[in-house]
Amino acid sequence: MKYQSVRGMEDILPRDIAIWQRLEEIARNVFESYGYVQIRTPILEETSLFVRSIGEATDIVTKEMYTLQDKKGRYLTLRPEGTAPVVRACIEHNLYKSQTEIKLYYMGPMFRSERPQKGRSRQFYQIGAEVIGNRSVFGDAEILSQVNKLLKSMRLKDFSIKLNTLGCKKDKAAFAAILKKYLSARKNRLCEDCKKRLKKNVLRVLDCKNEACIFVIKEAPDIRDSLCSDCVKYFKALTAILKALGVSFIEEKNLVRGLDYYTGTVFEISHHALGSQDAIGAGGRYNDLVHDLGGPDMGAVGYALGIERIILALKGQEKPLAQTETAEGDIYIATMGEAAKIRGMRIANDIRKDLKLRALTDTKEASLKAQMRNADRRGVRFTVILGDDEIKKREVIIRDMRTKEQINISESKITQTIQERMK
Repeated sequence: MKYQSVRGMEDILPRDIAIWQRLEEIARNVFESYGYVQIRTPILEETSLFVRSIGEATDIVTKEMYTLQDKKGRYLTLRPEGTAPVVRACIEHNLYKSQTEIKLYYMGPMFRSERPQKGRSRQFYQIGAEVIGNRSVFGDAEILSQVNKLLKSMRLKDFSIKLNTLGCKKDKAAFAAILKKYLSARKNRLCEDCKKRLKKNVLRVLDCKNEACIFVIKEAPDIRDSLCSDCVKYFKALTAILKALGVSFIEEKNLVRGLDYYTGTVFEISHHALGSQDAIGAGGRYNDLVHDLGGPDMGAVGYALGIERIILALKGQEKPLAQTETAEGDIYIATMGEAAKIRGMRIANDIRKDLKLRALTDTKEASLKAQMRNADRRGVRFTVILGDDEIKKREVIIRDMRTKEQINISESKITQTIQERMK
């Protein structure tokens, strides 16, 4: 029997891994430059964690979660998103007791049982950041400034940050009642899913991608008309700070996000290259979630980006990141004969240690011609060549794979020569 991967759960092959590693490297550097530290949570969590945090009437909980029952009868779910597990970990391990503000980032797979399509798999990967213990508008501003910097560091162009506010709990409830009244009068024009949402979770109608529903939503009441004075002041302050920081954004009145824990600021990052499902990431403020899950009353804000979607957007650009900034190796050691092969392996170790470069060696006993073809195919910058004659003279040949220039140098000057020519 020939096995295949489960539909919607895809292999990431060696030919594609370079861009994944590069994006993860950029993300780590950006997060850590802001003082964030990494956290890794389990893939499986208690199902009730997501039902309670995301909302039992949301599409994620009702349609998309992978849930199983273990031998002890407990219901466990493959994590569909990263925020709830991070908050659970902070509460369980009392992280808030050692610091008043916790800044965390994560990377890893998430799981949702959706119809596989462009940029949307059942196992997908996210990069995310959470700030727990912060209620300040400057926390929102830093998060939005950070995501803007992160995507620009990844060389992504033409992305849009859409911004809105849901207000406080009272504002959100007041607007939900107004929206329900408006939509109830137009119920016959809504899709079947939105008719159900009208009863269970009316704000989710604003997130529907059905054309008929979009048309109805265009004339819907504006949530900002339901905001209290404090929430109006907060949102105005946020937009003023973002403008001062040079962060471009678009105010989007119907933006609500599909998770119940959001209150206050919400945002979505989109890119035209992804078509109708154009979101590459989203986030916002969730000031009640920590307390709702059994922790202290602490404000929080965060976001997550989909790695596959970023890659799709990058591949649509004229100069994709992977082609410009990654290679399988920097140096290739090509050898002729057993003694040269052993010496070549030692040289490779010295290069890795002293220059912190990637050094590749042949372990298949291929011919010199085959090794040179391999070096060229792998896109290395320099090839170090040696055989019996070079060993006797304690020399090597260094070949610049771009210019095809070759020079003979003393073995003792290999690292120095490479370091000078890599500049």
